Amino acid sequence: MPVTKLRVAYIPEHFSTPLFFAEQQGYYKSYGLEIEWVKVIEGSGRLIKLLNENEVDIAIGLTEAFVADIAKGNDSYKLIDTYVKSPLLWAISTGSKRGELTTAEQLQGKSIGVSRIGSGSYVMSFVLAHHLKFNKPFSSFPILSNFKNLRDSVNQKFDSDNELQNSDAFMWEYFTSKKYYDNKEIKQIGEIYTPWPSWVINVTNKALTANKQAIKDFITSVNQGVAYYNKNVDEAVEYIGTNLDYSKEDAREWSKTVKFNDQLGEAELDWESVVTKTSEILKLAGVLSDEDTVISQRLQEGVVKKL
Repeated sequence: MPVTKLRVAYIPEHFSTPLFFAEQQGYYKSYGLEIEWVKVIEGSGRLIKLLNENEVDIAIGLTEAFVADIAKGNDSYKLIDTYVKSPLLWAISTGSKRGELTTAEQLQGKSIGVSRIGSGSYVMSFVLAHHLKFNKPFSSFPILSNFKNLRDSVNQKFDSDNELQNSDAFMWEYFTSKKYYDNKEIKQIGEIYTPWPSWVINVTNKALTANKQAIKDFITSVNQGVAYYNKNVDEAVEYIGTNLDYSKEDAREWSKTVKFNDQLGEAELDWESVVTKTSEILKLAGVLSDEDTVISQRLQEGVVKKL
């Protein structure tokens, strides 16, 4: 069997578990696929950059970041399927000793740290401001690249000589943040759920043209990985607690909240929840500002209902 190599960018969080179960069980190999995993700790903004530069073929990341990017006119890749159907719980955090900040309502006009412009942490800050009915935007968005820098930033660890800036708060997935609440490095001052399915799979136009069948086989393999995860949650908890930055207790609690798409490659993408609802809320939040017809056309061209 000929072997096709695919470069797949992923975020090394608990959500990646079915991807690695699929590898562990030999599902990719059974379709003649060799996967080169590209670990991305910075978030969806970095995933988009890798797709734009054709450094990866596939990237799996947060729905809001990719829908916003496509709706703004990026046509270098396609959103092809939903990976996680359940919403994402974003925790709002600040430094543990920041006594002046105790609630998200106090963040109006404050500085919000983000991993990258266009990332989920950036997009969701606008959704939060809209949800809380802030009269004025946040004062700035220091770009901090990764989760550690975000934590250091709210703890005011950067001096004036550092290229990174301090911030007042940031947003990140709850269970990834929880360990640092428990050790008192940061504190939680609020939370907000995404009103859409939380993770999607995206493929460069180049890979989709050259290796469409391999992309389909990858999706099928991931679907098998999801099925394995659903049947072996105890093993998933063990894997997460051993290989990723979570306690087994937190992994267990997270497993009760997540619902992976168990019809990957089989059912049409849920256009209403993934595309319509996400883009409408992003418009209300001010993330998207072009004419509705322009946004709609870009999304029609950039999102695939079914490969």
